[in-house]
Amino acid sequence: MRTVPGRTDHVVVVGAGLAGLSAALHLLGAGRRVTVLERDGTPGGRAGRLDLGGYRLDTGPTVLTMPELLDEALSAVGSSLREHVELVPLHPAYRAEFADGSAIDVHTDAEAMEAEVRRVAGPVEAAGYARLRAWLTRLYRAEIDRFIGANFDSPLDLAGPALAKLAALGGFGRLGPAIGRFVRDERLRRIFSFQALYAGVAPERALAAYGVIAYMDTVAGVWFPKGGMRAVPDALAAAASGAGAKFHYDTTVTRLERTGERVTAVHTADGERIACDAVVLTPELHTSYRLLGHTSRRPVALRYSPSAVVLHAGSTGSWPRLAHHTISFGREWGRTFTEIIDAGVPMSDPSLLITRPTASDPGLAPDGRQLYFVLAPCPNLRAGPLDWARIGPRYRDELVAVLEARGLTGFGAGIEAEHLVTPADWAAMGHAAGTPFAVAHTFAQTGPFRPANLVGGVANAVLAGCGTTPGVGVPPVVISGRLAAQRITG
Repeated sequence: MRTVPGRTDHVVVVGAGLAGLSAALHLLGAGRRVTVLERDGTPGGRAGRLDLGGYRLDTGPTVLTMPELLDEALSAVGSSLREHVELVPLHPAYRAEFADGSAIDVHTDAEAMEAEVRRVAGPVEAAGYARLRAWLTRLYRAEIDRFIGANFDSPLDLAGPALAKLAALGGFGRLGPAIGRFVRDERLRRIFSFQALYAGVAPERALAAYGVIAYMDTVAGVWFPKGGMRAVPDALAAAASGAGAKFHYDTTVTRLERTGERVTAVHTADGERIACDAVVLTPELHTSYRLLGHTSRRPVALRYSPSAVVLHAGSTGSWPRLAHHTISFGREWGRTFTEIIDAGVPMSDPSLLITRPTASDPGLAPDGRQLYFVLAPCPNLRAGPLDWARIGPRYRDELVAVLEARGLTGFGAGIEAEHLVTPADWAAMGHAAGTPFAVAHTFAQTGPFRPANLVGGVANAVLAGCGTTPGVGVPPVVISGRLAAQRITG
């Protein structure tokens, strides 16, 4: 593994998102002095927050899996997750609702899920689920250390028994057909393949290797931190600060000072110069490249994942049938991905993620109120350069109408506080192509082919975050911070 040469005593981490905080903790554990610079007033980055009329909103990720990765980062400084955060295991992890009126609770416990599959689809499908669960588990074990949790210097790093094992498991086939080998019920196929959208690819096109996301969601377990997702970056930042990291909030980095191939100092918008021996950059790729004066030499332009419209709604209405996470599937499936990825238009028959965090933590809303997070995948601004300032409010009304048509009667009337986020808003936050899900996980943008965390021509700068390796999602982003730290510490 290539590492940063020379002195690395003092490292400046740009960005206090989950990647930057993970990197900071691992660097501190290896004896480095760390300074963290964050443009916002609080830690979290994409895991943002907004307080609105007594409602405590998570404006970023709402699904937490693989908390042991957070524990690993905290253990680098002698701390643990349980010291800082109360995690609530979600049972079920999801509730899936379908256009035919049926519903399936997605349990991470093997026996409970097998019983649920038997109830809704019969004994043959239940046996298929058992085989699918075993395959997902083997896939995860084959990938987590060698492919997801590893730094790559060259595609040749893939060569060896690990690659052969992944190939033997069918990891280089397509996800949709791979799931179909185990279960034939269309509802079950959706439950175990919709996660491909996190990777920015339709299930029929995604590598079967991305079944590991389904493993995380449906086997390893889904959790919720009391206080909301903001509790996670708050915990990581507190532990890093306690271990000696210096945090500068409301601080925007404007340029990097260079001497030859080394970054020697970081300059901020308020005129401060912070000398350093190495730097970890976690902003969007284009921002990091601009600071480094780097131009991508990729022969084909990067492809970005679909975006999302998110409606945050504080409400007087309550629908007990909604679990903490409910996936409301439309009747259409394949056409949905064609619309948002290829045609660049909103879904005509949307599938939606509805999160009700007050199901697990009523304190996130005023007494007697509920908080809802409704996510509708949509085209990014490159696939569909739509005028969201004009169509956003109308699309919001369409989403409310869809929810009411699917049984949430009075959803619109119950809203007393709301916040709508569209691709235009994501773009205003600095997210390329107006998507918070960064670079898509196509084959040409996966593993050693994804934008690297080392940048040519700069000896002591390392990238972290969802744009670089290993990719998008809370677990990969936390891993990216560890990988960045390993480039510096060896």
